Amino acid sequence: MNTLLDQLRPELLDPQARVLADKVQWWDLPGLGSADPFPVAVMGEGPPVLLLHGFDSSFLEFRRVAPLLAPQVQLFIPDLFGFGFTPRTSGMKYGPEAVLRHLDALLLHLPQDQPVAVVGASMGGSVAVELARRHPGLIESLLLLAPAGLTGRPMPLPPLLDRLGVWFLARPGVRRGLCRQAFADPEASVGPAEEQIASLHLQVPGWADALAAFARSGGFAGCGSPLPPQPLHVIWGAEDRILRPRLKQAVLNLLEQPVETFEACGHLPHLDHPQRVAERALALFQP
Repeated sequence: MNTLLDQLRPELLDPQARVLADKVQWWDLPGLGSADPFPVAVMGEGPPVLLLHGFDSSFLEFRRVAPLLAPQVQLFIPDLFGFGFTPRTSGMKYGPEAVLRHLDALLLHLPQDQPVAVVGASMGGSVAVELARRHPGLIESLLLLAPAGLTGRPMPLPPLLDRLGVWFLARPGVRRGLCRQAFADPEASVGPAEEQIASLHLQVPGWADALAAFARSGGFAGCGSPLPPQPLHVIWGAEDRILRPRLKQAVLNLLEQPVETFEACGHLPHLDHPQRVAERALALFQP
């Protein structure tokens, strides 16, 4: 099918992003309020691993770590419901429950004879924890990368403020600044390719409406308690300027397992240190 992603793929400046975009399949997932299919990048062979991106991002977030994992595991990398390049049909509802229902449907399309490992980055970490509680017999282990939303409580944005927030996030200078803030060393790590990927999905029709609706829902918060029964490992960066020390300490108080800290690493360990993240993931997920 000809999609906006197909049209934008040749414009991608990052060659790893182009490779990952070439792996996108469009899956029919009934019952989600859209007749249009949903994007899932599928790559590699072996035990299934589900990768979940963060807030206002896309599957392209995993462009650097995916080729390092694919020789040993099969990756399924969806855009979360209402984010990335997913369809935004008029009348669809957005929020945490819609995100989880989408993943419930997606899991039915994964190999049913093998347990699934899940990697969740930033907000995707909270999504992974919620999903693990919903599917304790299917999901076997979790790797959370700088997880956001494990503590705290939902804070819905009221009407008008939600639109103001979306308008703010759409400003080119704001997006550039947020992109730079996510890396440990933006001067060395952030260029036109990274800035392009951080904003590419804003061209999807309905981006603003869906993001405003998600903001009104309050998003993912307080998702870490109770912890799911599966083995869980957390990595975050010593130079993370998104997760402040107070938030990190709250997560430390919640987790029963120690947290691994990568030096010279920001809020995106899978982009700042893809090789180390891949090695850790394979060590955790493979028997």
